[in-house]
Amino acid sequence: MRISARADYAVRAALQLAASQDDGPVKAEAIADAQDIPHKFLEGILNDMRRGGLVLSQRGGNGGYRLAKPAQSISIADVIRVVDGPLVSVRGVRPPDLSYTGPAQALLPLWIALRANVREILDGVSLADVSSSDLPADVSALADTPGAWTNP
Repeated sequence: MRISARADYAVRAALQLAASQDDGPVKAEAIADAQDIPHKFLEGILNDMRRGGLVLSQRGGNGGYRLAKPAQSISIADVIRVVDGPLVSVRGVRPPDLSYTGPAQALLPLWIALRANVREILDGVSLADVSSSDLPADVSALADTPGAWTNP
């Protein structure tokens, strides 16, 4: 699985908004500066997030962006899906829409299992969890497993 720059930037922008949710709207420039995200690229991402119902925008001198709902009710998966589509696909196709024959038949349940695990983690972690550095215990345990931080 690969996390695109677009998804990474979207999650980081959403986390910046989560950290500022009590301070009112945040300008796109402030988010871009705080997270070192190219401003023009961020504008497109924020528009996708607005259309996806994750953020609200407000015009004017005191305008900017804010989360459309509390940070604890927005999962990391929600953000990724809004800007990138399905969490797991194979050649752009969702696993249930695939079919294999012969010795490759067992690939389908493998891709489905992968998708289930990715969903379990990303749907189970909210913006509030990450912004407060309080990841769920099962996610922290996975990150603490030997070899998790090394490349094979």
